[in-house]
This record gives sequence, C-alpha cells and structure tokens, in this order.
Amino acid sequence: MHQVATGYGLIEGPVWDPDQGLYFSDVVNGGVYRLGLDDSISEVIPRRRGVGGMARHASGGIVVSGRDVSYAPLSGAEGKVLLTPGQASPDAIGFNDLTTDAQGRIYVGSLAFRVFGGDAPKPGHLHRINLDGSVETLSDGVMLTNGLGFSPDGRRLYHSDSRAPGVRVYDVAADGAIGPWRMFASLGQGTPDGLKVAEDGSVWVADARGGRVAVFNADGSHRTDLKVPLPMVTSLCFGGDLRDLYVVTGSDGGPKENCATIFRMRVDVAGLPLSVARVAV
Repeated sequence: MHQVATGYGLIEGPVWDPDQGLYFSDVVNGGVYRLGLDDSISEVIPRRRGVGGMARHASGGIVVSGRDVSYAPLSGAEGKVLLTPGQASPDAIGFNDLTTDAQGRIYVGSLAFRVFGGDAPKPGHLHRINLDGSVETLSDGVMLTNGLGFSPDGRRLYHSDSRAPGVRVYDVAADGAIGPWRMFASLGQGTPDGLKVAEDGSVWVADARGGRVAVFNADGSHRTDLKVPLPMVTSLCFGGDLRDLYVVTGSDGGPKENCATIFRMRVDVAGLPLSVARVAV
C-alpha cells in the first residue's frame, strides 16, 4: 500500500467519481475533501463534521450523512436536507454510513447514541430514502451501524454492525422488500467498519481495530486479509479502473494525532461501480 495523503483526524466515507477523483470526509476535524485525479487535495464542503457516508448524486453534487442526510450541490448553491433524525425514528440522533441501489435509492443507518461521547450504546435502524423522498425503516437492532453494499445482482444487501460485531446480510426481493437479517461473516476479535463489494461478489470489510481489510467470498468464507500500515482502518473504495483500492484510516493507535491516512494499492479483482443517488432534490 502506498500513502497518498495524510494529516487528518478520522477519514471516512470514501466515494469515487471517475471524472473528479476520490471524495472523503474528516469526521472529527470537519470538512469534505476531494483527492483529484492528479492526487491534489481540495476542500469541497467546509467544516461539516460527522460525515460517515457519502454518495454521488445524479444532479452533480454529493449526498452526505452526519447530523442529517443532506444533498450538497458543490456549486455554492443551497443544499437540501433529505432525512432528519426525527423523520427516521424517535431515538435517532444522526446517521452514519450509506449506499445506493441500482435505482438510486439511498440506504442509511441511524445512530441512537453519541459514539464518541461516552453514551451507553443503544440500537439504531436501517432506513431507505425512496426516489420521491419518502422514508422507510427496513431493519432494527443495529448496535453501531456502519458499511453498506449490494451484491452484484442486487439481491443481497450487506451491512456492518461494529458493536455486534459482524456483517449482516439481508435478502432483497424483486420489488425492493428487505428480508430479515442473518449473520454473513464475523471478524472474530475485529471490528467491522466500512465495506465494499467486488465484481466477483466478494465483500471487502475494513477492520477498525485490526489494521487490515478482511476479504470474504460470497458464501461468507474468509478469503484473505490485506494488511494496512495503521491500525484504525475505517473504510475503503475502489477507484480508477476499479482495480485501485483506496483504504482510509483514523488516527487512533497511530504515531501521533491527525495521522489519518489514505492508502492506495492495486488489486486483482475490480470493485463494483456504485450507482448515483436519484432521490428528488
């Protein structure tokens, strides 16, 4: 793995734009940034903290999580809030990672406690924002919602629960209905964080305490581990020709404060391209 950028507090939410490069957030210090195709860094959304998940939108901006789920146009124009905690569930206080399906609907997990605030853990939910802006709650009992991703055929949805800990899987019906969850894979003593799915159906999971990306076959069996130079591996993203793996980290366990880093390496299987969000804005 090659270091591409460093000096952040806690990097999250990486999403690849083939025309612009890699968007990522700094959860604790605030801000959404873009790593350009030439590896230059620019800030695209100043100050916003707590962004645990992002997706590109068909209108040209990006969708960000945090205190709410919002659309940010990146042009200086006013954005739009797509989902507030009050709309999601009575105990929700914010949102973490998210993904999109082939239709452009947004799937996002809600948080019911302050992860960095010393609160006692309380379970959150999984929600879907439909194209018309309506919201459905799909699942509950998620102790610390994290990475989300669909199988290549769209018939499975994978979902990291960092406090379970393990990766859930839900069956997805043709009409979009989500079945009850079952355990897909465990990281043992590890902590599943962000995840992405490759074109061969394998599921690539960041281990937030284990200094690795754990790769699982489509049947849930463990394939391999990719070692990462820093211990707090928060998320990952396929970019470039989708064989460039970007791995992002936090600073915990590192040599100093604000040492969160983006790493890049070539891999032998391409990731799935992620659909843009098409929720009404």
